[in-house]
Amino acid sequence: MGKEVFILEDDKDIGFILNHVLFEHGYQVSVYENLSDIRQGLDDHLPDLLLMDVRLPDGNGLDLCAELKSAEGDSLPILMMSADLDVHLNSICVADEFIAKPFDLNVILGKIEFHLRKAG
Repeated sequence: MGKEVFILEDDKDIGFILNHVLFEHGYQVSVYENLSDIRQGLDDHLPDLLLMDVRLPDGNGLDLCAELKSAEGDSLPILMMSADLDVHLNSICVADEFIAKPFDLNVILGKIEFHLRKAG
């Protein structure tokens, strides 16, 4: 089986497209639309990589990123997505990558593959 990716994205269309593309490239994918749902998924187990949006209906993805990086260190690659290009400048989260929206799916795939290889 392929590497597991959790996606946290409140826009159903973006989540659907990412899920479809990653699944077609051999990844196991779980898509979550809010912080409370992904926290339940993370309580079960950690994925190989987390791809998540910054602004969510029930909070801020940067807070979850900071929390996970504090607990897991560099063992969990986290890629943040945002339409706000400056969000990472004042971020409390040291994500492995910040991806500007709108994004190219091939760029996302390349970044995911890079960070999964880097993580081992």
